[in-house]
Amino acid sequence: MNRRHANFENRKANDFWGTLKRLLNYLKKDKYIVIMAAIFSIITALITVFTPILSGKLLTSIELIWSGKDPLGIIDLFGLKLNFNEVLIGLIMTASLSFLLGLSQGYLLIGVTQRLTFKMRSDLADKINTLPLNFFDKHKTGDILSRVTNDVDTINQTLTQSISEIFRSFTLVASILIIMFIMRWDLALITTVSVVLSFYVASKFVKLSQRYFKQAAKNTGDMSGHIEEVYHGHQVVKVFNHQKQSKDEFDEINNRIYETSWKAQFVSSIMVPIQFLFTNMAFIAVAMIGGYLLMTDPLFEVGFIMTFIMYARQVAQPILSIGQTASVLQQTAASAERIFFIMDAESESDESSIPNKLKTIKGQVEFRNVHFSYIKDTPVIQGLSAVIKPGQMVAIVGPTGAGKTTLVNLLMRFYELDQGSILIDGVDIKDMKREEVRSYFGMVLQDSWIFEGSVLDNIKYGSEDKTLEDVEQAAKAAQTDHFIHSLSDNYNFILSEDGQNISQGQRQLITISRAMLADKPMLILDEATSSVDTRTEILIQKAMDRLMKGRTAFVIAHRLSTIKNADVIFVVKDGNIIEQGDHNTLINKGGFYAQLYNSQFES
Repeated sequence: MNRRHANFENRKANDFWGTLKRLLNYLKKDKYIVIMAAIFSIITALITVFTPILSGKLLTSIELIWSGKDPLGIIDLFGLKLNFNEVLIGLIMTASLSFLLGLSQGYLLIGVTQRLTFKMRSDLADKINTLPLNFFDKHKTGDILSRVTNDVDTINQTLTQSISEIFRSFTLVASILIIMFIMRWDLALITTVSVVLSFYVASKFVKLSQRYFKQAAKNTGDMSGHIEEVYHGHQVVKVFNHQKQSKDEFDEINNRIYETSWKAQFVSSIMVPIQFLFTNMAFIAVAMIGGYLLMTDPLFEVGFIMTFIMYARQVAQPILSIGQTASVLQQTAASAERIFFIMDAESESDESSIPNKLKTIKGQVEFRNVHFSYIKDTPVIQGLSAVIKPGQMVAIVGPTGAGKTTLVNLLMRFYELDQGSILIDGVDIKDMKREEVRSYFGMVLQDSWIFEGSVLDNIKYGSEDKTLEDVEQAAKAAQTDHFIHSLSDNYNFILSEDGQNISQGQRQLITISRAMLADKPMLILDEATSSVDTRTEILIQKAMDRLMKGRTAFVIAHRLSTIKNADVIFVVKDGNIIEQGDHNTLINKGGFYAQLYNSQFES
């Protein structure tokens, strides 16, 4: 398994509020919709605040009717004289209006959050397409996928419920306290103390839980990376009987997820009983004092104490909601921070304004004093220089780790040089767009890449304008047509993910057909025939010879017998070309190439 990946989290965490502010910037285009939803939420909260007053007046009206003091139960509501039926209708109307506003607000906010996450996914996809290859060398694929999927979904789910709840809860708390102070300041003061203490406790627990939520999000990414890595290579795991070690690693990550998630959820949930404690104490105090006033003050209405007790109970709910929303926002911020890490990663430079440098391509390539290292102070290529003439077939050979594939990666501008330059037809590739450089090369890699789709679509990848007839000719030239016709639907046969329903050799033949169809002026073949049998290799080699005729071609090979007819052979060792020449010249020289070649025939 690949252990070269570094953790994402080796950096200072962003500020919680700064992360949320940046996340909310995604709402700019929908700010008026958010404002409208906020207004609906505030109106709903105010209606909720007004309901206990009506309920109290309704109870007073019932008491008046029951006691015989007033058969209509007329009460005074802010200077209005209303009977029992009118108060009841008012209650029904406020409840209906609250329902309609809540429904409208939910509809608006769901649309807003869906557009936000849609935009975020699009931005992530655009960003990933601009990241250099060394970013993916350093970070686990599974963790990147987790950020694009799990973390975006977390934001989607949490924001939908959080935005409306924030407006509603703060409006409720403020409105209830204001009305309570207007009604009776001494009783309101008891509830205010409870609210202040609840917010203070919530802020402490939010700060404590933030660390655990961030760690839980990181552990989830580690789990995705492990699963992607192990399940992708499940055959290797089974061949080497590594199931127990893989399961042990899975259990270790799973335990970390359990521990951090448990702590995060516990710290968040403990806010609820603590806040209940403060609000219940306030409720008890209000009930006792209200009961005393009801017994000692003959002007004190029974409906008044009911209204006040309802307010004391009612203020508890938004306080709890604010505490829960704070916990939800911790999850949101943790996920957003992981997403913004990708967004903030250094992209390849924008080259859209650079015009194409070459109108026609001859195919001359020159390496001038090239230096390169994947890791600083650990050189891979050191001072390499070479000139390849147009139309030459260049074979690159050498021991493992000598820098053969690196040389090709640099030529394609997958990585940037530390020092020196590479020129195509006299133009430095640093002065050319990456898109232009890569448009001149057809490429067949040792690891064949097949996507889920038809054989036809896989061969036409990058050459969508080609016809079926063109595809068939390319397949015949690559010795692929025969095996394709043995498939159930021929060129319409659907390949599974990574082409697992055909053999490795057949996958390689399809990628060779793809390169032939592309018909580029230069070719790169990195162990292109490594996964085919000897007979097919000979046939492909003949097809390659025809394909490479008149084109500059770079061939990386371990089986040196396949590159005897190369115009020039570069023998690479320790990041430099130590020998160059054709096959016969290098064999007669008796140097390192001769040793490599002869070692293939030693028993």
